[in-house]
Amino acid sequence: MTYKDSLQLSWKNVKGNKLRTAITVIIMALGIFALILIITAIKAASNSLTSSFSTMGANSFSIRYKDRTIRFGGGREGGQNSGLTKKSSLKEKKSKMGMVITYDEAREFKERYNFPGTKVGISLRGPGSIVVNTNRKKTNPDVNVFGGDENYLEINGYSLKYGRNFTPGEIETGRNVCMIGSGVATKLFSENPEKAIDAVISVDHIPYRVIAVLEDKGSSAFFNTSRVIITPFNNVRRMYATSSTSYLIAAMVGDLKLMDIATAEAEGTFRPIRKLDVKEESNFFIDKSDSIAQTLLTNLGFLEKGTIGIAFITLIGAAIGLMNIMLVAVNERTKEIGLSKALGCTAKDVRSQFLFESVLISLMGAAAGIVAGILVGNLVAVLLKTGFVVPWGWVIAAVFVCSVVGLVAGLYPAYKASKLDPIVALRYE
Repeated sequence: MTYKDSLQLSWKNVKGNKLRTAITVIIMALGIFALILIITAIKAASNSLTSSFSTMGANSFSIRYKDRTIRFGGGREGGQNSGLTKKSSLKEKKSKMGMVITYDEAREFKERYNFPGTKVGISLRGPGSIVVNTNRKKTNPDVNVFGGDENYLEINGYSLKYGRNFTPGEIETGRNVCMIGSGVATKLFSENPEKAIDAVISVDHIPYRVIAVLEDKGSSAFFNTSRVIITPFNNVRRMYATSSTSYLIAAMVGDLKLMDIATAEAEGTFRPIRKLDVKEESNFFIDKSDSIAQTLLTNLGFLEKGTIGIAFITLIGAAIGLMNIMLVAVNERTKEIGLSKALGCTAKDVRSQFLFESVLISLMGAAAGIVAGILVGNLVAVLLKTGFVVPWGWVIAAVFVCSVVGLVAGLYPAYKASKLDPIVALRYE
């Protein structure tokens, strides 16, 4: 009997026991489905994150008074810091940690930091999820207000579509002027966004004169850059700032290769401004433009590892189930095996038949799990508005692993079947 004959006979037996095959395939598919589903969803989220933070200004870093806190299910905190250790966080109450960056500190840093080819900007977060309206139209409550200076646009990767940037006088006095994102302009001035220039709009019930409309630089599910209002930071300071308000300092480096040197220089410049002693830890954090994205991707990596563990455990259970079903098949077909041997089939032919059968069932489970996992996982891609994702590396790995699982699960049943005595097998009832 050739391998082709063994394979055809195995396929015939697989089709002949539809219920048993279906149950085994479902068990095998569950582990692969969970793995491919979560890996696909993670890839979609990673693509969206990469898209989100590619919209931020390139070659930039920011200085903030506290580290970013990023949690998945109450897990670890993430974020990049400027040399702070876990030990220093335990001394937070004794040190100067938690001190907000004041207006005077931010302004002094901007004046003193003179790294070659670097632009420094001061910004302040205003209210979020607000409504912006004209006399005729209004936006959804999903617009965010930011206060910035003359360098805010360039540092954050924005460009002007219509209008002009802030003047020094507008920044200094905090006038009620603003630049609006393309999404806001399209919503309020759908006929012709250019008509927004010099129009007066109501931002959270406060009148502002529009001086510019921004180019759409792309958005994602994690960060929408078109539904924004940008006004001088002194305006936000005047309207919304309190004693607990912290200013954000951002800088753009002319050459990406000088980023590490520039951040080190920034730390050295800011420490005296914060009145830190040489022996004291820095009580501020420096984030590079992609640090939060990298932190989120690291957290997603932990989720991926956990998924692999779950899938591995599921596949072990599936292998045990497949082995038991194959042993049942050996008992059911004992007389058939005896007849085959009596007609000339060798022990090798019988082993091949059962091994092929086990691997076929395992691969069918892999195929079902892969297809279902990719389809369901890409629902996340649809929600995050990213392209269709196929984790080819994991697909190939799943096929390989399932082949091995099927082979291992079928070894003992195949060996047991091949060792049956044909005379005893023919008498089996």
